Amino acid sequence: MQTPLTRYLAAATLARVSDAGSGVGFVLLARATTGLSRPSLTGALLVTCLTAPHLLGPVLARRLDRARDGRVLIAVVCAVYGVCLIASTLALGRVSLWLVAVPAVLAGICGPLLTGGLSSRLSGMVPPGERSQRRALGFDSLSYGLSGTAGPALVAALASVTDARVSMLVLGACAVLAGVLVRTLPGGGGAVPAGEVPSVWHTLRLIVTTGPLRRVTYATMATALPGGAIAVIAVAYGDDLRVPPDTAALLTAAFGLGYLLGSLVVTARPLLGEPERLVTAMAALVGAGYVVSALAPGFAVALVAFTLLGALNAPLFTATLAARQRYSPAGARAQVFVSMAALKVGAASAGTAAAGAATGWGARPLLLTGAALIVATAGVMVLDRRGRPTGGPVLMMDDEARHAGSPSCEGQGR
Repeated sequence: MQTPLTRYLAAATLARVSDAGSGVGFVLLARATTGLSRPSLTGALLVTCLTAPHLLGPVLARRLDRARDGRVLIAVVCAVYGVCLIASTLALGRVSLWLVAVPAVLAGICGPLLTGGLSSRLSGMVPPGERSQRRALGFDSLSYGLSGTAGPALVAALASVTDARVSMLVLGACAVLAGVLVRTLPGGGGAVPAGEVPSVWHTLRLIVTTGPLRRVTYATMATALPGGAIAVIAVAYGDDLRVPPDTAALLTAAFGLGYLLGSLVVTARPLLGEPERLVTAMAALVGAGYVVSALAPGFAVALVAFTLLGALNAPLFTATLAARQRYSPAGARAQVFVSMAALKVGAASAGTAAAGAATGWGARPLLLTGAALIVATAGVMVLDRRGRPTGGPVLMMDDEARHAGSPSCEGQGR
């Protein structure tokens, strides 16, 4: 018999498989489509159409905070994402490129609700006890790990067996099926009164001015910077480890395997305790993991070290989810989840770009730089927190934020 958590895991994994695989899929599809004058540029453009609209995520998340039944909105968004992905896939090479880009942009706008938006609804689907809530977040972390590995792998496998267009159609179908499954999940409460839902601007201000949210946000971004560079660093590590680049790329797979294993551990044995302290402790451990990876004397040891590094990132991510859940006011929970996720994605993208520009340094200095950044951030969190006790969940907002959703501000942050 299926439990709500297993249904959630299935729905979230399917939705996020579609989201994680679509970027790779568009690149492969553009290369395989005849008649395109610049296939690489076309693929990059379509990936940008999927990723850039994530900046609008908080606007759609505000709708989710105000929704009477969040399942309906997320289910519709999943279906729209899948249909738009299918439309762009079928249109590429047959119509003008801007007609292909329009549904891709619409899919990109929907993307944040497949990730942070879906996570924000999880707390209402399980009992309120700390252990059950943290176990549910372990399932959520597991869905990210599964989809991050399975999405690109599914696209690559289907593209090699059939063709890239079929792989993209399958991803679209996964998103539609995810929407069907989301509709079967527990409701998780009714709508938040409009007067208690702040505007997007006030939610961003809330993240900055609320100590625990601010500290967890900059810790999340600091760990995402080197995290986004893992694939670049892994390939560059081949020179130091005296292995070919394609062999060194296996370090990325080891990192992903470690993340999956770590997610399974925090699902079986949930992290308990105050979330911000957990984030600080886990960030310090992740920083130590980068140091161990940088000091690996050979490829075999590096494989183990990258596996450990991935395993440490799973409880760190789970702790950040717990922090978002604990410190977000009910009227802005989806906006906080989506906004922090968007900042993390942006930091990871910046890390990828920075590592690509600095590969001449070598992999070991890049790993040690990432370690120094993360450990320093953990130290800053401790100093920032000193004299400012965290307390319990954020239940109150300042007067300005409290009235952000009043009729006079109704048009803000749609």
